[in-house]
Amino acid sequence: MANEQQPQRQEIKIADNIPGGEYANMMQVSHTQEEFMMVFMNVAGLSGKVVSKVQTSPGHLKRIVAALADNIKKYEERFGEIKAADAPQTQTGLGFEDRK
Repeated sequence: MANEQQPQRQEIKIADNIPGGEYANMMQVSHTQEEFMMVFMNVAGLSGKVVSKVQTSPGHLKRIVAALADNIKKYEERFGEIKAADAPQTQTGLGFEDRK
């Protein structure tokens, strides 16, 4: 038993250019065969800004979706059902839309 190796602990550092979290109330998703691209935006009225862009592989995105679904289930078990909000209406064409 003395020779049993302990699992190595993974150390993850936050990059200096990421000071804190950003709030997003809009998102666009697009994809190619090799990757998914997600653009997160904070929009108020007729103005807004892109706060984050994330690109990932299709396989990893499936794991992200599964983790989000699991956490939504746990949230709703604790706090009750989440009512889906209506998509924001804008004249710019931005929003929670599927880009083909």
